[in-house]
Amino acid sequence: QVQLVESGGGLVQTGGSLRLSCAFSGRAFSMYDISWYRQAPRKEREFVAVIRRSAANAVYADSVRGRFTISRDNAKNTVDLQMNSLKPEDTAIYYCNADGRPRGYLEVWGQGTLVTVSS
Repeated sequence: QVQLVESGGGLVQTGGSLRLSCAFSGRAFSMYDISWYRQAPRKEREFVAVIRRSAANAVYADSVRGRFTISRDNAKNTVDLQMNSLKPEDTAIYYCNADGRPRGYLEVWGQGTLVTVSS
């Protein structure tokens, strides 16, 4: 059974940095594309970034491109999201998503980690 556990959230001032981590437990980590999503209060969940299973391709939402960097370590079964130049509008619960459906595996969500950026 696949499980995802996010960590690294917290309170940071505008312009600061945080590094989120998503720990994957289970089989076949390299078969999953891993994404980060976020949900701000009273808003719908939105895509932030995805890194493909080969780690050769990453895609970012326009709102975070140039400030956030997603990376994965297929040996450690982890995916990190380095967030720099944080803004108050980045405040949200950040969720890790593992999608292996194109290759016959599952889609799994983590429980989320809260990021608060103070102005």
